[in-house]
This record gives sequence, structure tokens and C-alpha cells, in this order.
Amino acid sequence: MQKVVIRHPGGHDRLHIEQHPDLSPGPGEVLVAVEAIGVNYADCVTRMGLYASAKHYVGFPITPGFEVAGRVVAVGPGVSDLPAGTEVMAVTRFNGYATQVAVKREQVFPRPAKLSVHQAAGFAAVFLTAWFALLELAHPRAGDRLLVHSAAGGVGGALVQLGRIAGCQVVGVVGASHKVDAVRKLGADEVIDKSREDLWKAAERISPEGYNVVLDANGVSTLQQSYRHLAPVGKLVVYGFHSMLPRKGGRPNRLHLLWDYYRTPRFNPFSLTTRNRSVLGFNLSFLFDRSELLHEAMNQLLRWVEDDKIQPLAVHTYPFEQVAQAHRDLESGQTVGKLILIP
Repeated sequence: MQKVVIRHPGGHDRLHIEQHPDLSPGPGEVLVAVEAIGVNYADCVTRMGLYASAKHYVGFPITPGFEVAGRVVAVGPGVSDLPAGTEVMAVTRFNGYATQVAVKREQVFPRPAKLSVHQAAGFAAVFLTAWFALLELAHPRAGDRLLVHSAAGGVGGALVQLGRIAGCQVVGVVGASHKVDAVRKLGADEVIDKSREDLWKAAERISPEGYNVVLDANGVSTLQQSYRHLAPVGKLVVYGFHSMLPRKGGRPNRLHLLWDYYRTPRFNPFSLTTRNRSVLGFNLSFLFDRSELLHEAMNQLLRWVEDDKIQPLAVHTYPFEQVAQAHRDLESGQTVGKLILIP
């Protein structure tokens, strides 16, 4: 088998494809021949040496990757419901950038006929993140106003669709004009193109009374204003800090990171209570042991796929050997939808 190995944190040159022995499934595991791999921003942060769960669970050397699609090759003792050849999608806690993965049975799901293998590979990580952020943490009511940052990206596009399913008024934010139409097609009621207009003036014009939920993975560049634009009893959900990281070069500037760390707002509990606002945060990769949540989320999401309530995100594919280019493109902030590696 082949897999991408990062032996030391750093730039794109740290991504090496290596030959390794084939895997065998252990008890309760499924061995999957990988046909497509989802690329997520967390993979880039892992490569830079800044992803907390990568340090906690693995360390270096590490193979990144949280999601794959392919076919079952074999199963370990205790697994009897996935015969060889079954088309599946799987979530992994790292190790996804490989031609084979051995995954716990509870992290493997039959691939719906309505998802191509490429679409399936890019589905789980972003839709599970969006599901947890919006439906598990924020609990919006029909008619609530949502502000979704980075709405053309993977998680952002999933949030727009789940907000529409929840009956909310969804306002998406994008950073380039070529992304506007894609977000509208996903169901956003309004799209703010911050490359053409002031983000917060536009947000106030659209919803002068504020937003019931703001979903923000930018970090220091928007967090303070996201909080200020909450309506009474509003919720700010934080799931990333992308603006602290480089768009070019692939290596973080440590002084810039330190400066942004100190500039990141801290939320005073006295202010939270007197203003009736909430700040919520999570990292999905720390939640893999909550198998009941994983199954509840995936079962609901896949039902919505079958009912045509969720449309697959646009995908752009790269040969496995172009993994570094996929990372460059994702970090640039110019991509729409999901990037997929093809072994």
C-alpha cells in the first residue's frame, strides 16, 4: 500500500508518498481499498504541526486524512454485515491519505447510490462538523437568522444546506465574487461578498437586529465582530482559526501566530450573562469516541441525501501524487466545495 507520511511539521515539501506493507483488519475493523480521499483544512494544520488532536493522539510521523470512500476488502472478527466488495464511505481519525485504511466498523457506512465515490469521500467530515455545530450545539429554531462565514467552503456549504433544512434564514459570507453563485445554489437567502462590500455594514443592513447564530472558523479576523452582531440570546459557534494561518508558502509565521493569539478575544462570563449571549466551540476529531453521536448524525444526514434535501458539494479532484498542490489550493482560500485525492 501507499500512504502520505509527514515525518516532521512544516511546508508542502513535508508531504511524502511512501510504500508500506498492506494492512489486515483487526477485531471489529473493516479493511477498505481507498478510491477517493477528502482533503480538509485540518489536514493542512496537521502538516504545519498545529493541530491539537494530532499531537494528542498520534504525534510525528503522521498520515493525515479524516475521510475516504472505496470498497470493502476484508473484515476482522466480529464484523459480519459488510461483505467484500461493498461500496462504503468511512471517517478516520488521521491515516486517510492512503490506498488502504483499517477502520472500526462503527466508522464505516454503505455509500448511498446518490453519492458518487468522489462526493462520498468529501461528505462526512464537513457535514458531520456542520451537523454538530448547528444542530447539536446551536439548536436553531425555524425562522432564526444564521450568519455563515466561509460559506463556499466545505463546512460552510454544508452549514448553508443544514440551515435551510432547519427553516432558517441563511446569510452566507464569501471572500471572492466567483463564490457567490455557488452559495446561492446551496440555498442561502443572502450572500455577502466581502471582496466588494464591507462585511459588517452588509450584515447590519440585512439583519439590523442581529443574528441568532453566527458560525465562525476564521478566528481573530472576525470573532469579535461576530460576537457583537449576535441578537439577544444569540450563539456564536467557533470551530476554527483559519485567518491565523498562511495563505501562501505553507509554513506558519510564529510571530504572527503569537500576535494573533494575544489579539483573539476572550469572552467575559459576566458579559455573556448580562448580554444573553453564548459562545460555543468544538473540534470534531476529539469526538470520535462518541459513537452514538456519530451514528445519529450520519444516519440523519444520509436520509436527507436520499430525500434530496442535501445536494453533494462540488468536488475538484487531484491525483494522489499532487497532494501538495491540493494543500496549496485549499490554503489559498480561493477554492469552492471539496478537494478530493484520487489514489
